[in-house]
Amino acid sequence: MIKMKNIKDYNLEELKKEMQEIGEKPFRAEQIFKWLYQEKVKSFDEMTNLSLELRKKLEEKYNICNFKIIKKQESKDGTIKYLFDVLDGNAIETVLMSYHHGYSICISSQIGCKMGCKFCASTGINFARNLTSGEIVEQLLAVEQDTGVRISNIVFMGIGEPLDNYENVVNSIRIINNPKGLNIGARHISISTSGLVPKIYKLSEENIPCTLSISLHATNNKKRSEMMPVNNTYPIEELIQACKDYIAKTNRRISFEYALAKDNNDNLEDAKELVKLLKGMLCHVNLIPINKIEKGKFDKSSNENIMKFRDYLNDHGIVATIRRELGSDIDAACGQLRRKNLKE
Repeated sequence: MIKMKNIKDYNLEELKKEMQEIGEKPFRAEQIFKWLYQEKVKSFDEMTNLSLELRKKLEEKYNICNFKIIKKQESKDGTIKYLFDVLDGNAIETVLMSYHHGYSICISSQIGCKMGCKFCASTGINFARNLTSGEIVEQLLAVEQDTGVRISNIVFMGIGEPLDNYENVVNSIRIINNPKGLNIGARHISISTSGLVPKIYKLSEENIPCTLSISLHATNNKKRSEMMPVNNTYPIEELIQACKDYIAKTNRRISFEYALAKDNNDNLEDAKELVKLLKGMLCHVNLIPINKIEKGKFDKSSNENIMKFRDYLNDHGIVATIRRELGSDIDAACGQLRRKNLKE
């Protein structure tokens, strides 16, 4: 049996080539693109301006990759967390968040994660595979189809390390960003990375004006390596230099994610070191009240310490904000819902 291709894996230019290869005119790709991403159809039969012959040809060669909802949790604050069946026996998480400026979605890039960050609920779940471009985009489509809302902001901050699945993530952004498709501006897209230095340099060459978010979480190599094993390969000095070069190349501000863990990285000395580390950089610090995970060694910092930490940064020239906590009454931490499902 020949495995059918996922038609959502192709950006518009690739889809034009696909159409030519099956004997069709390139403009058919634009029609299909519109049906998939503007009309959000779930079958080729719904593409009514295509001939029956072409629709049959598409059905024989491609699938549309419609995810199934395994579980759905809704928070009192409007956050909705999905566990999706990706149609091969695996599951991923996607989270819809409501803000005053509209709806944001947190999407996964891999099934599992190789990074092993000690504060993340994805740690301890075996890595299965990368998501394809179409599977990444399908998360957004599936949530919009389920809720009827228009999503305006995307963060690659779900399960997986986005830059470890570099080609598929970048291609998915090109699909999402295309004016003839979902037409979500790159400036409304944020990519979070634990610090894969070579891929940061590569991303700076892509001419995609998205926001780069760096999961920093510590100000020295000893503490960061204890929290994030990736630091053993790409220590802080190399990471910060890559960030400075990225800013110089793109003229884009970087967001540094800093999860505050009680009695670990949340004291005034850490705040002073963070100011020294980031001084003069075009950046913003996003302070995150850490989520306690099962068997995790890190606890959430006190509200008092979090606010003191923020105020010290702001008083010393580093713009810092505290991330709003969403979904606290459901499985809020990335990977928790998937972990729970695997146990059941």
